[in-house]
Amino acid sequence: MQRSRLARSLTLSSPLGALLAVTLLSLPAQFGAAPAAARAAHERPMPAFDGVTLDNQRIAISDYIGRRLVLIFFNPDSPAAIPAVGAVQSLSTLQASQNFAVLGVAVGSSRAAAREFAQKQHLSFPVIDDSSGRITRRLGLQSQVTIVAADAEGFMIYGSSAFDPKRSDEAERIEDSLREALRMPARKDAALAFGERPLAPLFETVRLDGGEPFALEDYAGRPVVLIFFLHTCPHCHSALEFLVPELAKIPEAQRPLLVAVSILDRPREVRAMLEERGLEVPEVLLDPGQKLQNLYQLRGGVPDILFLDGDRHIVHRVQGWREKRDPALARMTIAKIAGTKVPFLLNPKGYTGNDVCGVCHQLELDSWHYTKHATAYDTLVTHGAERNPECVSCHVVGFDQPGGYTMDEAPVHLENVGCESCHGRGGPHLSKGFVKNGDYEPVCKTCHNPTHSLGFDYDSFRKNVSHIGIAGMTPAQREALGGSRPGNLLPTDIAYVGSDACKSCHPAEFATFEKSPHAHSLQSLETRSKAGDASCLQCHTTAFGLPGGFPKSAASDAKAHPDLARVGCESCHGPGEAHIAPDAKRIGTIISLGDKCDSCVILQICGGCHDDDNDPGFAFEVLDKIERQRHGTIEAGTGKPISGE
Repeated sequence: MQRSRLARSLTLSSPLGALLAVTLLSLPAQFGAAPAAARAAHERPMPAFDGVTLDNQRIAISDYIGRRLVLIFFNPDSPAAIPAVGAVQSLSTLQASQNFAVLGVAVGSSRAAAREFAQKQHLSFPVIDDSSGRITRRLGLQSQVTIVAADAEGFMIYGSSAFDPKRSDEAERIEDSLREALRMPARKDAALAFGERPLAPLFETVRLDGGEPFALEDYAGRPVVLIFFLHTCPHCHSALEFLVPELAKIPEAQRPLLVAVSILDRPREVRAMLEERGLEVPEVLLDPGQKLQNLYQLRGGVPDILFLDGDRHIVHRVQGWREKRDPALARMTIAKIAGTKVPFLLNPKGYTGNDVCGVCHQLELDSWHYTKHATAYDTLVTHGAERNPECVSCHVVGFDQPGGYTMDEAPVHLENVGCESCHGRGGPHLSKGFVKNGDYEPVCKTCHNPTHSLGFDYDSFRKNVSHIGIAGMTPAQREALGGSRPGNLLPTDIAYVGSDACKSCHPAEFATFEKSPHAHSLQSLETRSKAGDASCLQCHTTAFGLPGGFPKSAASDAKAHPDLARVGCESCHGPGEAHIAPDAKRIGTIISLGDKCDSCVILQICGGCHDDDNDPGFAFEVLDKIERQRHGTIEAGTGKPISGE
């Protein structure tokens, strides 16, 4: 089942969106500078405010410009505060690695009660004291507990104020929802095994006609199309008007049962809507107390449609209804769960998306989810680069092509490096010849080029995205595909010569280097009495244990090789033996970084040492850190001085 984006924005078609829209749309202030690109009309900025924390620190929302923010308003006396705050606290441990911040606002009650609550819940994030109600009144918040999240430009991407403290798994449910909105990996215990489909929870509820209670288990062995709808929602009307006649086309013996659940308990109005539109739905259910909505974690817009096979597995789930593509996808999925011939319904004028491909190519889609391609767009969001067209172009499907991903429309189904990125628009069905003779290397290198993907090796890379290969891996091997530490991207068969060999030709660069922390990296080990620790010297010396580099045998006396006992020029630019040879071709014999993508290639080199274990958060500060020590005086790839030097 394709991972959905439930909270990309606060849509008025969702009960949550309507609730928060009433609260927030009238607020004039927002934090953050003007966005780099125009935002959609429905996107809303986070309101601005400031306050004093429980430990007497003044904080303003503007302090968080450039980082994603999770903001939780809670009354410590409310039972709902415990699961909501617990979920946010659980996520707060990932702030550095996932590049976001958490801020709490204690509303109502008293400062003393808020402080006691924060201590009891072991909150590690700052909490503003709003016991006076100043912030709450300004924002017009009425709920005792509300969670909102904003992107790096200050626009809201998530909002919820509906929490059920009676549910034993409420904290996990809230955390899952936030992880999805923030483009974070799922909890380990929430992840499914390879090829596994989640089971639809069993339930029992009242029918609209007042007959015997409906129980899902009574329909074991029969496929089901389950739709949650709002009787006043035009998108729900369209979905139902498609599903009723479409299902009627299936032979009765194989026909999936259509079950429609009203998210509002208003039987008279629901009956009137069905009669007015002439909709004969086999099973129309009510949801008193919203128990089914909680059970199925309904937290995005409506309609919310689930396609269940005869074994009650959720084969696919659709939130919302897009007239341009959802009918085709629904028609294919209905045929699949019914066991009838699946129609061939690719987009003839544009890109179709992975979920459609996956109806027939299930193994391929399952294996794709384990690759870094599947989170390529999420990576941009984490780094705050999803508004940069240069970055987006290689992290989505069909960028700025007819029917492909555009910055204006930002279609969710074309996010990430999908099927059609590698196999062409519509795959070989519509793009025969896109891949010639089964050789994908030229296709891969359109993005994995020297500017963005230093050290790219096609043969080793392809194993990490091979559908058949991934299907045959062990669970541990699949898990390792998305989280492997960067290897050595620099040449290892050429000798290192040390930084002193560089300064005669590059005096300006060398002078800048000598003032940098890299040139004094051994000192940081000495202060911690680790100057003889080989595991530390690997990152604090030049080319530890490599030809011409800092010798392993000198670990006990690191100062014996002063030129190599630092993070030298070659740590970033590669070994210089071929570059300094008398008859050497200067260009191409050393790695020039001036023409590379800072956030891609340079981060690949730096990431080998500046990882989450040794320098958490570095990946999100790399641009600033590079700027502080930028020292190039020669235009990359030309040998000519940079203009103005």
